[in-house]
Amino acid sequence: MRLTTILNSTLKFKGFVFKKCKFIEKQTDPPQLEIEVLSRKGSQGRCSKCNRKCPGYDHLSRRRFAHIPIWGFLVFFVYSPRRVSCPTCGVRVELLPWAIGKCRMTKSYCWYLSDWAGRLSWTEVAQCFRTTWYHVYKAIEMAVEWGRSRLDLDNITSIGIDEIQWHSGKRYLTLVYQIDIHCKRLLWIGENRSMKTLTEFFKWFGEERSLKLEFVCSDLWQAYLKVVKKKASQAFHVLDRYHIMALIGKAIDKVRAQEVKKLKEKGKKPILKRTRWIFLKRPENLTVSEDQKLAQLVKQNLKTVRCYLLRESFQRFWEYVSAYWAGRFIDRWTRKVMYSRIEPLKKVARTIRQHKPIILNYFKANKKINQGVVEGMNNKVKLNIRKAYGFRTKKAAEVQLYHALGKLPKPTFTHRFF
Repeated sequence: MRLTTILNSTLKFKGFVFKKCKFIEKQTDPPQLEIEVLSRKGSQGRCSKCNRKCPGYDHLSRRRFAHIPIWGFLVFFVYSPRRVSCPTCGVRVELLPWAIGKCRMTKSYCWYLSDWAGRLSWTEVAQCFRTTWYHVYKAIEMAVEWGRSRLDLDNITSIGIDEIQWHSGKRYLTLVYQIDIHCKRLLWIGENRSMKTLTEFFKWFGEERSLKLEFVCSDLWQAYLKVVKKKASQAFHVLDRYHIMALIGKAIDKVRAQEVKKLKEKGKKPILKRTRWIFLKRPENLTVSEDQKLAQLVKQNLKTVRCYLLRESFQRFWEYVSAYWAGRFIDRWTRKVMYSRIEPLKKVARTIRQHKPIILNYFKANKKINQGVVEGMNNKVKLNIRKAYGFRTKKAAEVQLYHALGKLPKPTFTHRFF
């Protein structure tokens, strides 16, 4: 059976036929197969803008479209596109069913490369299939645009909002995830972490869908808190364990650093030197030597130790089930901290008091929604950026992250390659 017969049987493009197959072998390049494509007699081309059948105008020069390599040969479709005279759009190049716009790759090849790019790095895909990094990028961009235009945004009840630093300096990306139990994926990427950025997300998401949100999980960044309160006021805004304990941990570290400096100035023994992780770790995660060191330090009358003990007492807060009793615990704990005369921890206590209603939403959500999912997704985002050794442009970063974490829909093909 001839190759053109196989192609005409598997790739049926209405109004076009595969005619000839030509083998090209060069010393410098890998062997190639050029497959000539002709328009059927009597068929009219379609306008590439309005998809309307129109009479022909003239022919352009031959163009080559890269297709999926077979048997170690690079495969190209060769065709001279017609220009059609559209009464509405004017003279236009005809619509080619195997290509998208001016892209010199077939749709099948683009999906083939994008599937492999989900398993390997872009550079490795380009090397394996003897193409360029740019062609791999364009293939993934096509797949992302196709998937994003057909994204199902219904039945989203929980979202998580966070930011990552993606370039040197204070340059951030705002990331919004769907964190429902049945689906966890990246929904949207915006530049910077301002109120304007998050407002753009809610504008893209739609007012009707925003009003159906039940839970929103984020950190204490004021821009996010204000926009969520304005755009999704009916949703429970959840601040979970991770961010609260991170604030207390930073306060402990600051107190420890200040106390180390004071002990050094007074000429006393540096007993707090190399103890940072002893105070930041949970007791059950300490090694034997760290546990022994902590037992010695607890006997000392140090602000760092008092701060540590207050942190451990706050762990009881997460064991509550009722939001009412959890609120009573916050009142008692913050009152005790305010009398401690430890300024960094007092600052945390003021923050907890200020955001008490939002913190208690964690219990109203029955502890089902938390920022742990969002932090896990953030790690995957950072991993994808690190695998690529960074991206020069926001567009390239968006394409990769949507492709890797967006769970985008794909068209149904009659064949599968793997």
